[in-house]
Amino acid sequence: MGARKKISAEAIKEAQKSLYFAKLNDVPTSPRKMRLVADMVRGMEAYRALSVLRYSTKEASNRLEKLLRSAIANWEQKNERKADNGELYISAIYVDSAKMLKRLRPAPQGRGYRIRKRSNHVTLFVDTKNSNDNQN
Repeated sequence: MGARKKISAEAIKEAQKSLYFAKLNDVPTSPRKMRLVADMVRGMEAYRALSVLRYSTKEASNRLEKLLRSAIANWEQKNERKADNGELYISAIYVDSAKMLKRLRPAPQGRGYRIRKRSNHVTLFVDTKNSNDNQN
């Protein structure tokens, strides 16, 4: 690795230390369905979002609830203290498409219809309300 690349890699690593996030890769749900659930909780306070996800009827909400719990645990691990109720909020949530399994379904007259089984990657960032106020 070149010196310039190493310096930029270390700068990115240092910037990641101040961010609190969790990633969920290769979720076998279409990105469109996952974005519906992600839009429900985007910008919401973390513990309120947990309760919204728990009582949602969408299948993707179970996976997103587990991911949010992981992000909260990551925040607690880095700050070495428990998160108070109302302190954390979801600062950003991204749903990106992942690999697609391509299958064929039998169709009339010897044809085959293509089935695309989509999957996605979810990245969820949590932050404290206090840290945002100090920066502004």
